[in-house]
Amino acid sequence: MKAAGIDPAPLRSGPTWRQFLAMQAHAILAVDFAHVDTVLLRRPYLLVVIEHSTRRVYLAGITAHPTGAWVTQQAHNLLMTSATAPSRSGS
Repeated sequence: MKAAGIDPAPLRSGPTWRQFLAMQAHAILAVDFAHVDTVLLRRPYLLVVIEHSTRRVYLAGITAHPTGAWVTQQAHNLLMTSATAPSRSGS
């Protein structure tokens, strides 16, 4: 961009990226699929959720055929379960 004569954006007031992530860590979840190849040549898919603030890993569900509706339902189930679970502060 310098070659094109475009100056960098001015510094903005507010938190840095690191500060922002630290402030929001309690609300950040990472979600991904993993798969396991079985002896019977089947491949179940696991929906895994990692809570950034506590680094807890949750197994949200296992299925042979993940669909958007299935993922949505598993996310709903996980959030409803965690919303009704007792607080784990201090652990």
